Amino acid sequence: MSVGLLFDATLCIGCGQCAEACKTQNKLPPKVEDRTTAYTWTTVETRGDTFMRRLCMHCLVPTCVSVCPVGAIERTAEGPVVYDAGKCIGCRYCIQACPFDVPKYQWDSPLPIMGKCIMCTDRVKAGKQTACAEICPTGATLFGEREELIREAKSRIEKNPSGYVNHLYGLDEAGGTSVLMLAGVPFAQLGMKTDVPLEALPMLTWQVLSKVPDFAVVAGAFLFGIHWITHRREEVEASAASPRPSAHSDARTLPKEGQARVETGGLPSGSGAPVRGMTRDHVSGDESGSSERSES
Repeated sequence: MSVGLLFDATLCIGCGQCAEACKTQNKLPPKVEDRTTAYTWTTVETRGDTFMRRLCMHCLVPTCVSVCPVGAIERTAEGPVVYDAGKCIGCRYCIQACPFDVPKYQWDSPLPIMGKCIMCTDRVKAGKQTACAEICPTGATLFGEREELIREAKSRIEKNPSGYVNHLYGLDEAGGTSVLMLAGVPFAQLGMKTDVPLEALPMLTWQVLSKVPDFAVVAGAFLFGIHWITHRREEVEASAASPRPSAHSDARTLPKEGQARVETGGLPSGSGAPVRGMTRDHVSGDESGSSERSES
């Protein structure tokens, strides 16, 4: 069972008893401010001829819950989005993430915490209605199961189409909220945000984050390819720039035996084969000369 509130601006007389009851229920400072703060969790604003309540919308899929790094905010099974000041580390991510600008911070406190409507969660768990709904003298604020409140709101619009804007605020905004609102003038004129996405914001975040592993693999392969090509190009350029050994340098580095073979046309010294550039007569003459020298 998910409970909620239905606020009908056409029935509100601006008495402010809802804000006073909230202060008493949550033991907040008695002064009711003209806007929601960390000490005033709900208030009634005057917008032309219309009175408009401002309070936490209690999203069905709260963005504040999804961004809190320590679990200080959670949505109960009954529907209220509650806050545990004992867990809060003061990061204020919830303030930045809320699509309705609801959470407020105690900037004047040495040990600040966040403050917002918690839909009288203790009363709800005990089977009671919220303090603001209980005290409302005209029924402008109703408490009940969300589905029943939706049916009631649609019935009012159908029965009096000229008296209401054909829009139930909170039915789809940010994926749906537990606080629903009816009005006789456009909600933009009442200071309500009309550019809120209809899909739950945490779901939009998940759609992006779920693609990160695939992107990381593709990006990693792409970067590795660029690195390999760049490194290979550097190796080729370095190889081309290095000096190549010449034939003379090769000869100079040969051992003495190898040099002798080069000088004699590739034949080892003492071989009887003719050396290139010499005739057989030269070889014979040399041999005979050698013999004569030996005999003498």
